[in-house]
Amino acid sequence: MPSRHFVARLLTLAAAMLPAAGSFAACDLHSGAQTAALVELYTSEGCSSCPPADSQLQSLAATLAPAAEVVPLALHVDYWDELGWTDPYAQSAFDARQSWLVQTNHQDVVYTPQFFVGGTEVRAWQSDLRDQVRRLNATTAVADLRVQAKPAANGALALRVEARAPRASGAAVLYVALTEDGLSSEVSRGENRGATLTHDHVVRVWLGPTNLQDGVAVVEREIALPPVWRRSNLNVVAFVQNAQGGGVLQALTARQCAKS
Repeated sequence: MPSRHFVARLLTLAAAMLPAAGSFAACDLHSGAQTAALVELYTSEGCSSCPPADSQLQSLAATLAPAAEVVPLALHVDYWDELGWTDPYAQSAFDARQSWLVQTNHQDVVYTPQFFVGGTEVRAWQSDLRDQVRRLNATTAVADLRVQAKPAANGALALRVEARAPRASGAAVLYVALTEDGLSSEVSRGENRGATLTHDHVVRVWLGPTNLQDGVAVVEREIALPPVWRRSNLNVVAFVQNAQGGGVLQALTARQCAKS
């Protein structure tokens, strides 16, 4: 859901990328003054307790106030793959990030489904996610983000992401993710055998961490888009995080760049 606190400048394109599958419009987005809540779900299609958490993440924005700023990510881990079903969206990088977040939260158990809001674990996610989003939204951000995206001539997505955090205490890092909505799988093995699972906010591409030097970091990249990815369901997410404590300083979603 686009936030009224984001300043968006959408540009009309003369040509679209793969029109039948939708397109990704050129856009230039800035984060606002308040802290957006980055909500990370660590999940797996091989985990029978994960579908309710996936549904919670899918419906989260609809349960919040219209002015709420929430940036959801579904990160599929691969440590369930050896138990009967290989999750097609899993990446080992997400296993490593989940372990790092657990350590920064001074915990010692990695499990699915596991939620983090702003870098902090939320165990009672069925009841506490909305309150944690509201709590973060009530704080002033100490980082600024700008996301510029446009289709490249070769059909890739050209990204430029700039992060500034001159007031941050301690080292900060920038992450960039490309996500996709509207995914589904018919699971034939494992704990969810026979189920058709649906997913939103699934991380397809993960870039970072990129260190901020003198409070600034810039990431420029052209990302190839496989034909099976639906352009109209793609979203760019950027966030700045404390490199030691794990707290997320600011996050930005570029969902309004996608066009059907």
